[in-house]
Amino acid sequence: MRSLNVLILEDNPFRLMALHQMLNANGVFNVLTAENVDTARQSLGSKGPVDIALCDLYLEQGDCLELIRELAERRLTQVLVLLSNAEPDVLQGVANMARQLGLHVLACLPKPASAALIGQILTDCQALLRPGPTALSWGRVRDLLGVSDSEPLPPSADVSQDTIARCGRVWYQPIVDQAGALQGVEALACWQLPAGEPLLPDDFLPVLEFAGMEEAFTWHVLEQTLGLAGQVMGETGQALPVAVNIPARMLERAHFPEVLQGLLQLHRVPAHSLTLELVEASRLKADSVHLTGLLRLRMLGCQLSIGDFGLGGTSLQQLLELPFTELKIPPAFASGMANDDRRAAVVAGAMSMAARLNVAVVVTGVESAADYHAVSELGAAWLQGCFIAPPMDPEALRRWLAFQATPARVPVRR
Repeated sequence: MRSLNVLILEDNPFRLMALHQMLNANGVFNVLTAENVDTARQSLGSKGPVDIALCDLYLEQGDCLELIRELAERRLTQVLVLLSNAEPDVLQGVANMARQLGLHVLACLPKPASAALIGQILTDCQALLRPGPTALSWGRVRDLLGVSDSEPLPPSADVSQDTIARCGRVWYQPIVDQAGALQGVEALACWQLPAGEPLLPDDFLPVLEFAGMEEAFTWHVLEQTLGLAGQVMGETGQALPVAVNIPARMLERAHFPEVLQGLLQLHRVPAHSLTLELVEASRLKADSVHLTGLLRLRMLGCQLSIGDFGLGGTSLQQLLELPFTELKIPPAFASGMANDDRRAAVVAGAMSMAARLNVAVVVTGVESAADYHAVSELGAAWLQGCFIAPPMDPEALRRWLAFQATPARVPVRR
């Protein structure tokens, strides 16, 4: 575990000293301390950026909001923790501002912060700052593909397809209704080299896009997922509804619906059992080729989902103008909603709106029994999250399906 560099901005000398001691007790000794904004600026100017900044929101001297903006714009920290007893809506507003500026906001801690909370924050920060993918380059592509300097690189089709087949993995997470009956599964991709832990999409998809391999990888996930759905149909006589994430740029390929239809026919999967999930919905435009692509997929019979509703600039206007049949409420809103009235209000509002628009709802990030019951009290929705079932490989999914007491149903998402 690497040592963290920390800034504490706290204008109460006793609390400042207490925080410093808590950090030392957790093995963190590279600590900058400041009782006002000017001192914080001076310390950062002489010592350089820090990994995490613990900031008191209300200061007698200086504007903490302006400092947070400087921390983000000048890249003086990666992670922010707010220390304050301010009203929840104020804290949430500041946290949202910081996130929009590009900072990771780990927590909003009450004052005085406890040693246990500080210890947990440091653990979370270490996990967040684990080495990720390096800057995009052909060297990074070689690392991801596991090829030596003497081997050809993409856009060599053979290298791309062979490596994707070898390293691309698809896991599946069940989606159920409020009675626990299976409504389908979402395909979740990862990248596995012989040595090392599996990489999650945020770590490998940008590299594949850089290498021009994103489209090929999307087809790989579709083939694997529809192949599994076809096998389940053959074994049980029941369709397994599946959801697959696709990048918005796939809609710009005129051949996409036609090739997809051939793949559905090959695996004997009804088109209405496939939901194509757009996780970059904010990039979609109703007056562009995107609308034509979405309409072709709907005419084919596929369902369309906004995979990040409420995030990244997705708006009600897109839901009204584009032919979506489903919206997914992301974990950012749903996880922890049982103990957060504001989150619950956002989820309830989205569910009510979707019901009026005759659009299906999937609430993701259901991680506890409390959240499960909280969603159930708000109205009809499908549920997804580790409380219901974790992502699993195809064989584990087959075992999970075999032990379900309630038979799978095949709803048509309209």
